[in-house]
Amino acid sequence: MLVEKNTSLQNLNTFGIAASADVLVRLTSTQAVQEVASSAILRTPQGALRPSLVLGGGSNIVLSGDVVHAVVLKMEIPGMALVEETAKHWIVQAGAGVRWHDLVEWTLQQGWGGLENLALIPGTVGAAPVQNIGAYGVELQDRFHSLDAVDLRTGQVFTLDAAQCAFAYRDSVFKHVPAQAGDFGLAGQAVITQVRLALPKQWQPELGYLELQRKAESLGIAQPSAQQVCDWVCAIRRAKLPDPAQIGNAGSFFKNPTVTQEQCRDTIAREPKIVYYPLPDGRIKLAAGWLIDACGWKGKTLGRAGVYEHQALVLVNRGTLGSCDNSVTGGEVMTLAAAIQTSVYERFGIRLEPEPIVV
Repeated sequence: MLVEKNTSLQNLNTFGIAASADVLVRLTSTQAVQEVASSAILRTPQGALRPSLVLGGGSNIVLSGDVVHAVVLKMEIPGMALVEETAKHWIVQAGAGVRWHDLVEWTLQQGWGGLENLALIPGTVGAAPVQNIGAYGVELQDRFHSLDAVDLRTGQVFTLDAAQCAFAYRDSVFKHVPAQAGDFGLAGQAVITQVRLALPKQWQPELGYLELQRKAESLGIAQPSAQQVCDWVCAIRRAKLPDPAQIGNAGSFFKNPTVTQEQCRDTIAREPKIVYYPLPDGRIKLAAGWLIDACGWKGKTLGRAGVYEHQALVLVNRGTLGSCDNSVTGGEVMTLAAAIQTSVYERFGIRLEPEPIVV
């Protein structure tokens, strides 16, 4: 492990927020995570566990202050491999530090479909289960097999299956602290080191998302390959979402809210053009981007934080990317987010919940 003190985090978060860390530890193996768990870096003089922040690609985080006092654990564990083959699945494993899209591309190069709908999602493999990432009709839990993690309290490695991860919409056991979720909360208690995914041998394209349906119909391709679906997803994402290397952002900033059918009917009666998606459990998912756009926020700016002109669900850095003096601050981002939440609640009676982790 490599320990850095008083180090800048501006290039380690995709929003480009100029903040620093008192202590940052770069971890390239499971053994390194175990070592730091038992070291003085993560312990108070009394032996208690210090607060920590696990950082992957920095794509789903808002640094709200100038300094992160928690110990920042930068996950850089590499490696991708086929670890098992069953009658129905290829089981692939990747290190927590692997860039997620690199894993998607690698599996497709091997001829294994299943992750193509999740192409171009920013961030690392280790962060994917925490957020239960999802896009274009597929969520991580649909392809998840198991993961390995290190308990920061004991330094022991343990394994969780899908049920133990308690996946929900943009949620998992890793986003809850024990006080909020009984004995199963693992936020601040554990670090994911390896993730395994089950890719189906009897692969079929997932084209339930409207934009993918339209793409297939326009090209006259009823049964696209996994690579074709990946290419379509990448094209759609690039058309709607800004490249963090050019415009700082944290991806989709708000979760799509879910409502009952009765609530949806009431909303449609007032707003006939609202965009919504029926869910298997009978609830209705509303498009947060549409709600924000309907309130007139698309393209608007507060301070150096703005709403992306091509997708209202994305908040962006309107300052100078890479500048310590003129980059957006976490406070500006959260002020804009709060103003948007107020507007949507006042018009629709719906509370939007931020998707990124706010530190």
